[in-house]
Amino acid sequence: MHALKSGAEVKVVYLTNGDNNIFSILFYNPLLFPLRLFTLTELDFINLGKHRQKEAIKAMDILGVKKDNLVFLGYPDHGTDQMFVYNWGRNKPYRSMFCKQTSVPYRESNSYKKEFKGDSVLGDLKKVILDYKPTKIFVSHASDVNGDHWALYLYLQIVLADLWDVIPEPQVFPYLVHVPGWPLPHHYHPDLRMEPLAQPFFDDLAPSVKWKQVQLTPEEIEKKHAAMLAYNSQTRISAFYLLSFVRQNEIFSDLPLITVKKQTSLKTPGEPGRKCAFTSDTQWVGFAVVDDCLLIKAKKPEGLKSGLTYLFFIATYKVGVDFGETPNIAIITSDNKFKMYDTLLGKRPIDSKGTSLELDRDSLILKIPLSLLKDLDGFVFCFDSLGRKFVPTGCTSFRKVIIEK
Repeated sequence: MHALKSGAEVKVVYLTNGDNNIFSILFYNPLLFPLRLFTLTELDFINLGKHRQKEAIKAMDILGVKKDNLVFLGYPDHGTDQMFVYNWGRNKPYRSMFCKQTSVPYRESNSYKKEFKGDSVLGDLKKVILDYKPTKIFVSHASDVNGDHWALYLYLQIVLADLWDVIPEPQVFPYLVHVPGWPLPHHYHPDLRMEPLAQPFFDDLAPSVKWKQVQLTPEEIEKKHAAMLAYNSQTRISAFYLLSFVRQNEIFSDLPLITVKKQTSLKTPGEPGRKCAFTSDTQWVGFAVVDDCLLIKAKKPEGLKSGLTYLFFIATYKVGVDFGETPNIAIITSDNKFKMYDTLLGKRPIDSKGTSLELDRDSLILKIPLSLLKDLDGFVFCFDSLGRKFVPTGCTSFRKVIIEK
């Protein structure tokens, strides 16, 4: 509403139509529950997606955004994260859970019949951005625990990297929605402010997370409330949560870019090799590039002698190469052992020649030859502990990492 009042053109892009929400179907017409549970068809879920699109059009009209400025891509609800990890290029498209589709089923969408692959999403987002040339982009946050939300952030970052020399770089304002236990208190509290997340979600990363705030007028708060209620298929089952976001302000933040400089280990006869410097803004994970190898250092919990299991995911990027042609590497470590997979080649282990895992009292260090990563220019990275959850959720978010030449 701020932008519209200033005379700016606002375009809203919907990655999915929200067609995977079984609770919306069951509870939107409670007279049919529970019998409805056993008779649902793929068409029911596609119709839900159409209904949610109508709700979005009504909500945006309340806020002053006309239908012509709404773009519905129609990709699979609760599936675009899987597409980001597995479905690119020559791989099979993703098959949606309840709609049972492998391509966009909505005839009114400009993406109609496009396959459920990451390439399709990148192509659509790139076209929208090239046509519109936005100066500001508001997008879901990389720390959002909803897979479609963090996936949209990643797709956008890849598109902007591809277009860095084509259009002026827009400002990006990520916002959080799905975070356990936030915001509190739940329900409708328009007199309260939205408070930024810090401890324990972001842990020691919190000082690096810079928050921007926008104060809303009473009229804007009232219209936001009305727009929220327009999503009646959602508010019927989760108004206590969704209306928690109708407050005095809006808040935005992004995680800082990590830049890694290449290093060379200097060895003198009779002296140990020089210790490398890890780039890090948190105690949990750091990066270095030494002798054409990527080193990832992760903290080992104090007092943990065995049972340390980590998952590392590295989606690589190289200028001039399609994103689906560079590796998406998953590495699972278990104490002093590890397995490496390229998720674009299926879930079979791949040759990890030259890769090593070193454990000491305080940390583990993965060393991966850059040649295995196709001599990448950068990557997006996330990691998490498996089995025992001891890493704060905000510190397991996807991070953007650039390797300086």
